[in-house]
Amino acid sequence: MFTRFALGTALLFALLALRRRLIAPPRETWPALFTMGFIGVFVHHMLQAHGLALTTAVHAGWLIGLTPIWSALLAAAFLRERFGARKVSGLLIGFAGALLVITRGDLSRASLALPSTRGDFLILVSTVNWAVYSIVGRRTLARLGSARATAFAMLAGWGMLTPVFAARSGWTEYASLSATTWGAVIFLGIGCSGLGYLFWYAGLEKLDTSRVAAFLYLEPLVTLATAVAVLAEPVHLSTIAGGLLVLGGVFLVETGGAGRVKETDGRT
Repeated sequence: MFTRFALGTALLFALLALRRRLIAPPRETWPALFTMGFIGVFVHHMLQAHGLALTTAVHAGWLIGLTPIWSALLAAAFLRERFGARKVSGLLIGFAGALLVITRGDLSRASLALPSTRGDFLILVSTVNWAVYSIVGRRTLARLGSARATAFAMLAGWGMLTPVFAARSGWTEYASLSATTWGAVIFLGIGCSGLGYLFWYAGLEKLDTSRVAAFLYLEPLVTLATAVAVLAEPVHLSTIAGGLLVLGGVFLVETGGAGRVKETDGRT
């Protein structure tokens, strides 16, 4: 995680430098950036890294599918986003489709058991945590822009990982990493941390939280497509049905209208 976010932070600051926007944020925004880094980098990835080591991929997959629902609930409560029947239906349909894709149609009690282990619980907490992360940064995002807000928040989060890295003498592990492992770390750092976080907040800068979060339902489809292409995994009818539900659910959310309630002279 330390190396991954070092790469992500370096990429984001390089992009800011190229765009001549590498300017320190106003001092009054530092607490918000620190909070974003703590929630979105340090806490979130500590939860997921330890959770994934203690649970199965299927359990982690369907629990992560709850993130758009938490995001929608928090957006309604704190950002005053409005939800019509179309958008609510889209969120539920998308979740059902994601379940089918992740479980390959095995909707047994064993596959969908509620968190009963420490790993399941950590993954579940991480889904709520990511929804909170998406909400807390919106005001800072509006003031600094997605690139600056993401870069400096990630710098704060990476700084929090540094003492853990130092305490565990993490640098001693570098020599034993294979070329494949280095490739994975670089992909995570540049793609998932640097560009992934930047694109996420760029989306939040333009769209409602619930609409951006709904795209997380596409993640199982991307995973499946990669598994088919790289690992030659078979495609089942349940997977196709789930994929269609996901696409339908996202479409309903994206065309569901509503948005944030506007305030004028103290009236809604």
